[in-house]
Amino acid sequence: MDVWEQSQTVDPEVRAYIYSLVNAVGGQSTLEDRYSIGDDALAVLNDLRRWLQLYDEKTNRFDVKRCLAEANLVKGDLLEILALWSEEQQENKLKAKLAFACLQLLVPLTWPIELNEEKTTRNHLRHAPYLRLAQVGYKRAILQYEDAKILRTAIRIGLPSMAQERRERTARDEGTIRFILYFLRNIAIITQPQELPSQGDENEISRSSTIDAFHEQDAFSLLLTVASGAADDFVEQDVVVLQTLFNLLKGVDPKKLFLEESQLAKQETSELQNLIQKEKAMLSSYKKHAPTRHNRFGTMLWVKRGDDKVSTVSGQDTITNDSTTLIHMDKSKKWDRPRQRGRRVDDDLKEHEGIGRTVDLTDRARRHLRTFVEDFLDSGFNPMFVSLRKAIEREAERVGETIKRQYFYLISWFLAAEGARRDCSKARRTSAQGMAGDNTYAYIAAVLDQETFVLINRNMQTALDEKAWRDLQSILRCFTQILLTVQSMADSEDEEDQEIAENIQNRIFYEESTQDRLVSILRGYKSQGLAYLDAVTDCVHVFVRMLEKYSKQNVDLQIRSKRRARRKKKKAQQEQQPQTGGEGEENDNDNEDNEDEVDEEADAMYTLTERKFDFTRFSGKFLSQPCIDTFISFLHFYADLSADQLKRCHRYFYRLAFKNEMAVLLFRVDVLALLHKMIKGPGALSAEAEGYKEWETLVQQVFRRCIKWVERKQDGGDGSWREIAVVEMLFSKASGTVYYLQNGFDRVVEKRAPRPPAELEVKASVQLEERVGVVVSVMLELGKGDELQWVKQELKRAVEERQAWEDAQEAQDQMAQDAGTDDAAAAAGSKPLAPTIFINPDTEERKDALFKNKYLRLLLTTAGLERLGAAEDVDASWVVPSELSSKQLKDVVDRIQKTEFDPPTFEEGTMARDLIRNKSAGRQGAIFDDSESGSDREIEDAQFPPNLREKRKQHGDEEDEGSKKRRRLTRRNQVELTEEEAQARAKERRQREIERNNKIKSQLFVTASDDESDEEADAQFFRLEEERRRNMKGVIRNALLKEAAEGQKGKKRQGDKKGDGKKAKKPRRTSGASDNEIELDVEQSDSDVAAPIQLSSDDESESDSEADEARDAASDDDSQRREDMVVDEETPSTSPTPLETDLPLNEVSANLTGALRDMVDKRADVGTNDDDEEDEGPVVKSTARRRVRAGFVIDSDSE
Repeated sequence: MDVWEQSQTVDPEVRAYIYSLVNAVGGQSTLEDRYSIGDDALAVLNDLRRWLQLYDEKTNRFDVKRCLAEANLVKGDLLEILALWSEEQQENKLKAKLAFACLQLLVPLTWPIELNEEKTTRNHLRHAPYLRLAQVGYKRAILQYEDAKILRTAIRIGLPSMAQERRERTARDEGTIRFILYFLRNIAIITQPQELPSQGDENEISRSSTIDAFHEQDAFSLLLTVASGAADDFVEQDVVVLQTLFNLLKGVDPKKLFLEESQLAKQETSELQNLIQKEKAMLSSYKKHAPTRHNRFGTMLWVKRGDDKVSTVSGQDTITNDSTTLIHMDKSKKWDRPRQRGRRVDDDLKEHEGIGRTVDLTDRARRHLRTFVEDFLDSGFNPMFVSLRKAIEREAERVGETIKRQYFYLISWFLAAEGARRDCSKARRTSAQGMAGDNTYAYIAAVLDQETFVLINRNMQTALDEKAWRDLQSILRCFTQILLTVQSMADSEDEEDQEIAENIQNRIFYEESTQDRLVSILRGYKSQGLAYLDAVTDCVHVFVRMLEKYSKQNVDLQIRSKRRARRKKKKAQQEQQPQTGGEGEENDNDNEDNEDEVDEEADAMYTLTERKFDFTRFSGKFLSQPCIDTFISFLHFYADLSADQLKRCHRYFYRLAFKNEMAVLLFRVDVLALLHKMIKGPGALSAEAEGYKEWETLVQQVFRRCIKWVERKQDGGDGSWREIAVVEMLFSKASGTVYYLQNGFDRVVEKRAPRPPAELEVKASVQLEERVGVVVSVMLELGKGDELQWVKQELKRAVEERQAWEDAQEAQDQMAQDAGTDDAAAAAGSKPLAPTIFINPDTEERKDALFKNKYLRLLLTTAGLERLGAAEDVDASWVVPSELSSKQLKDVVDRIQKTEFDPPTFEEGTMARDLIRNKSAGRQGAIFDDSESGSDREIEDAQFPPNLREKRKQHGDEEDEGSKKRRRLTRRNQVELTEEEAQARAKERRQREIERNNKIKSQLFVTASDDESDEEADAQFFRLEEERRRNMKGVIRNALLKEAAEGQKGKKRQGDKKGDGKKAKKPRRTSGASDNEIELDVEQSDSDVAAPIQLSSDDESESDSEADEARDAASDDDSQRREDMVVDEETPSTSPTPLETDLPLNEVSANLTGALRDMVDKRADVGTNDDDEEDEGPVVKSTARRRVRAGFVIDSDSE
């Protein structure tokens, strides 16, 4: 049937009525050579509009449109009426009404015809081809009308409505504006159908002609006005403008749009050269196997295959070359491709939208479009796309299915156009200087905010879940262009742009979900086509490259990851009930089973955590086998790919094979065949093509590694590695075997020992008999009733066993007592211990709970049970120790049962869980470390942070670092210790200090139960303190009296020294002590004394002999005994006050030995305890060491 043949399926009455109405509109006048409007033209036009609405739209048919197209209404009447309304007759209301009535008919007649599979009928299929060709004629007539500018006339219809403010417009005004915009959109959409014959010059309706008409007839100005006012004056018209721009800009290369004529000519020349090179490569490959006149007679061969079957191959070239024979066999194979299941890709829709197809423009149209794009970026981009984003977010009614797709496509297009304009401005020096202070990124700021990123991520995930591949393709294009724009901002010289780019990249890369989503998209490729492959691979390439650069610049990059934690509810244990067989009990059991099934359902929870970003770990996600298959599928189109696309694939395979050392994933027969075909042919890349050398090197290295991999000798193997490798080359590599195939041995995974849970304890303020109840209450709050029942069963079993043993033991004792008193006494003296009872977990889950459940462990510990084995041992056993009697075990069981039925109550606002705390290291016991690192002071601070001895002060001066060493006096001629002996003695001294300090009770561990008053202890304490002060007062008085008596002797000694001609050294203070402090530490070496003053042997005075006698009276053993006695009495760490004197240090040092001797004599007379004199004691003979006097080291001349 001819397309232009008159339809015989239209109702004749409908056709007759429509024709009569068309004739009544008007026609060519016989009197004047012009169009004459009918008397009732306005009413007739309104009737035709009603026929379209009430007949075609209501009955879902195209009959009226077909009749109007056959009657030539548009070309013969509507355009003629619009042409009669000239600009001089703007105030003619009748012609304005007629023009608006014509516009109301033109909009539905030019509306795009889209056939929906679900709603398409035979009537649609019959009339659609004719109507599409008719619309092409409508567009040609509108654009090429000579007597008037039809588009400009249509725009004049709506100018009065657009001039009014939005709040003052009526519904008719809004409708008029919509009609104008719909008319412009329809004109932009109409194109020549490829499957239908053309009825004229296609250049008259091409994209260039449309752009020129829009520019000349002020359609672009109207679009700019509406777009710039989309935020306030034209809120409802943003979607129509979006559709118009999409159909004007789709397929246009934004980079070529901003090139100069010379640059464009150069680029087109380069493209032509590339096409010529591809043609030469194709012809050269064809000539290798092209037929000649000598082989025209033909040849036929039989090729015997491995399965004893024969294949027939024709052609003389198959005789001399085996590879050619195999190629011919492959070409003769036929493959019946299986039908695609699921949603079918609509090729017509793809062609209609034109995404991925390039459109060439004339120079004139390119200049016009460039001017419009620049004006739109400067004034209309931000308000329009903000309005569209808000409409998409609130899911407005005007936002259809294809609007989101067009929205994201136009964002990517305009961002690319802005980048091209910026690059062009930089290339031109004069323009670059003029725009140096202009921030061009502000023109596109509306799509670089956080709301846009959220919208992109949400729609990307939705499109991926719903498998809307065309929508996902547009979103990926948009996201890629945003990344490139941000990268351009980061490379800008403006610091403000760099800071903005830094913030945007941080927001984009902070979410790990974005990274995982891109991995899922790359892995999920099936058969969506080349355009989809190009969008996916480009987005992944740009994202990985930018993230790698950003992670190198920000080493401490943190990302937010969403972890999925699964939690199962514990099944409630059913109580054992006698089976009575009643129907009610059966119903109850069914209900309980249903409840158990509900309880067993897993609740998925997502927890957001921050962790440090690891690029190596991230890039590994893109190296899985499905991701590689996606790039392999893209590489299959290598003959149609550009240099940039081939470079993208090359970078991916280079990163895979060499950077990450995963070349084994490419060792597959089809992959190696594809790589070989790219380089060696047939159909190989041209050797002159860009990037050919890089591909040749890559393929060569891959094959070299593959050969080494196949011929590798496996250590300790049986020589079958070659067979394994050849078989593995036939299949994709499984993730579990990649490591073995790559290295020849399995991965050694070190299993980490499980960590025991934190050890708990009940606070000391809780009474012992109430602690079991506290732990049981916590377990009941946590829903651990099943474990409580098991604990009760095990304890009851232990009670029975322990009671049986006690009964047996009592019977044996009774028998021995009856036998004789001697045997009974012997039996009573050697009573055996009860055997330990092991706790046996009934299931593996119970065994794990005994190790992991800290509250269950606390309950067993509180009950008196013990755990055998190391803390990290999972298989360690719990036992009932021999010390627990059956009565004690039964009391624990009774407390558990009592708590279950009558939980204890606590103070207001206090829960049972608040009475349990983690057991700290201090309460678990001090750990002695005999390592040499660290000082004794560090050990003391680590073990006893609170309540240490206060540093003594004298006259407001603080003491040095560290506590004062206790004075120990030794005998004169004491043998010096070796280094090993000194270390051993120091170790013993530290051990004694730790043992002593462990007995001290710090305020940190004092509980409410310790706050008990003891009047007798307080009286004893104050009595000892008073006696100590009284003794020290006598010591100080004797020291002062002795100083007065020895004063003259000191002066005499100074005179003797001057007479001998020897200059005495001036004593100086130690760096660690003040004038009023004296340090005595005979245990320390010389290095421990801070800047001692060395005196000669001639400086020895009578005080030296007195000091020697005092040293003979002191003893280390007695000092240690006094220290132990002080600790046993738990006396607070108070110490006697130091000597209070204003004498110089050298005079105090001379008189101190006398004071020490008086103290020893006084102790002998008074007979006080050693506890009262903390710094005094008898001295045993020790090895000879350097004599120390009040912090001075005295060296002899003989030394």
